[in-house]
Amino acid sequence: MYRYAIEKLKEWKADSDRKPLIIEGARQVGKTWVMKEFGNIAYEKTVYINFDSNSRMAELFSSDLDVERIIMGLELYSDMKIEPDNTLIIFDEIQEVPRALSSLKYFYENAPQYHIICAGSLLGIALHQGTSFPVGKVDFLKLYPLSFREFLLAAGKEKYVALIESEDYEMLKAFKQDINDYLKQYYFVGGMPEAVNTFIAKKDFNSVRNVHQRILEAYEQDFSKHAPNEYVPKIRMIWNSIPSQLAKENKKFIYGLVREGARAREYESAIMWLTDCGLVHKINRVSAGRLPLKAYEDMKAFKMYMLDVGLLACMSGLSAKILLDGNDLFTEFKGALTEQYVLQQLITHRNLKIYYYTNESGGSEVDFLVDTGEEVVPVEVKAEINLRAKSLRVYSEKFSPKIAIRTSMADYKEEAWLVNVPLWAIDNLCKRKFGDK
Repeated sequence: MYRYAIEKLKEWKADSDRKPLIIEGARQVGKTWVMKEFGNIAYEKTVYINFDSNSRMAELFSSDLDVERIIMGLELYSDMKIEPDNTLIIFDEIQEVPRALSSLKYFYENAPQYHIICAGSLLGIALHQGTSFPVGKVDFLKLYPLSFREFLLAAGKEKYVALIESEDYEMLKAFKQDINDYLKQYYFVGGMPEAVNTFIAKKDFNSVRNVHQRILEAYEQDFSKHAPNEYVPKIRMIWNSIPSQLAKENKKFIYGLVREGARAREYESAIMWLTDCGLVHKINRVSAGRLPLKAYEDMKAFKMYMLDVGLLACMSGLSAKILLDGNDLFTEFKGALTEQYVLQQLITHRNLKIYYYTNESGGSEVDFLVDTGEEVVPVEVKAEINLRAKSLRVYSEKFSPKIAIRTSMADYKEEAWLVNVPLWAIDNLCKRKFGDK
């Protein structure tokens, strides 16, 4: 398996001004594997410390946070000499020992020669609980489920990836059916590493679905284990409502679908908890396509997506046959899966702020607006080859974007006012227009 995050970690290592690095991401997106793989690739030695139920490490960090004392303790614990230039220090499940988080400040200020990367499940929540955390003394890297391109690489389809990256769309026409088939598989399998590995090894969709169900069960257990007791029922209701929310035509989040008569103030904390965990992506509405989009944000209107398209398909109960073969009864939810897929590809890119747009009457909607910091790019998502884009045209006539994107199953095509990009090539747009991952 190959993750593009490895390239970002190599850049971090080469930076003379590097800070301790924290990898953020939902449980089971592959943080531990990425850290260890990076250690194997880029360093002579790796000292791996897991803080979960580790009383010895809790004791080591409970005293003063003198860096040399900590290094000596890590060497004794790992039975390995830590040499700054060729040793990677990994702190996993670091949220279990808050003083280890605090120690990163002293590593940065007093011993920047040490290379330290950290990760932890529910770390986003830990950072909101008042942990002594040195702002400006650490760097962050977000890790998400595998993108479609990483899925193709895992499947051994490096040549397809190279062809897509070449943007030779005439050549791609000859192979688009094969690539479309892999895209449908990705809709079912998604990008959770265990699900992808199971699919590659067994080519069995039932086994993949079993993996999805285990992951979802683990998340449900996290609700009870880590969330405040008064939040747990509301978190479950929000979480379980997501498929029905996305099945609606406009996909705007409606509290009434969670519970009849529900109000925003009752569920705001539950939504924040899910967002901090990395389990959901909350995409807010904006009322205008002008920079900065944040200035036009409507905090009361938003869409909510899951972290992974395969988990969404599992929660929705979609069978592999319906998803892969197509079914007229499946038409509406196919749009939800496609939007989930596109968001999943967009959100893996750094420094992008993503919203959606509707006009005041609600009669015109653009699925995603991307704020690159320099321009606003509207992105309309189509599940099939339907190229009608009335809302996108209305938006473009009003706000005159430099480029408008429609992504669908149709071939690449440049028109006077927009570019049609195949769904499986949306990453090309991201790399060229929005900057590399």
